[in-house]
Amino acid sequence: MLVVPDPKVVRRLLTRYASLQIALAESDGRERARELEDVSYTLCITMGTRNVHEAIAAADTLLVARARRGGVQEPDSEDGLPMLV
Repeated sequence: MLVVPDPKVVRRLLTRYASLQIALAESDGRERARELEDVSYTLCITMGTRNVHEAIAAADTLLVARARRGGVQEPDSEDGLPMLV
């Protein structure tokens, strides 16, 4: 049985990962580095991969495939931006 992650969860993880990468680049902070490590781990577990680069590629593939199938936009409750589902 294949478990497919919820695209909303995947989008939130990718957004958080990118935000933390930017924050870490702008200032050196141990707390941000730890958060980035946690999000990277969660992204890997969610996507069933061993490293974050594979997880990001798998997440992108999932989201693109989902967009091609549905193409419907729904507002994301956290930031109000439209997202493909």
